Amino acid sequence: MLITIEGIDGAGKSTLLASLKKELADCDPIFTREPGATWIGQVVRQAIAEEVDPVAEALLFVADHAMHCAAVIRPALDAGRLVISDRYTDSRFAYQQVTLRGHLQDPRRWLAALHEGWSIRPDLTFLLVLPVHRALERLDGENTREHFEREEVLTEVQAEYLARAGAEPSRFILVDAEEERGVIASFVAEEIRRVCELRGRYPRS
Repeated sequence: MLITIEGIDGAGKSTLLASLKKELADCDPIFTREPGATWIGQVVRQAIAEEVDPVAEALLFVADHAMHCAAVIRPALDAGRLVISDRYTDSRFAYQQVTLRGHLQDPRRWLAALHEGWSIRPDLTFLLVLPVHRALERLDGENTREHFEREEVLTEVQAEYLARAGAEPSRFILVDAEEERGVIASFVAEEIRRVCELRGRYPRS
């Protein structure tokens, strides 16, 4: 089963993932991330820092995703493992649709075509939703922010996330990221256990 954690920068994904490693230790899940799980992910990080051409940047993200699926996701799923990914395809559609505006006529259609036929759809996605001004308060100082972490970008990105969630309500679970961290972690862990139990994969602790 593939579980993904999504949300704008500053929403609390890293904190949640750290808590889930403890909450779900008995399920022995594989934790991974995009970008960063493959060597291409390191190139993506460099591209983000240097603010390369948006099309080139998007293609690097897709290349990282392809290797991530081939080297990590698919083998783990074939082995019957529970996989939890910090960001996945929804991040790309949310962020790159924003950064590609003005560069491509239809960014969503272009991105969908790039993923067609090989990308692996998540079974369940938790979307951490947080007011943009609160997310910015959690990030480092303005001078150290990446270009994705600007207020106008994050506002549009969150709107894209919510639109995707609205289009696939059976896959997405929206989480109030302003809630207390422990409450969020317990809720997400319980939902993962519930879904796994329904599929006869993991017992409740």
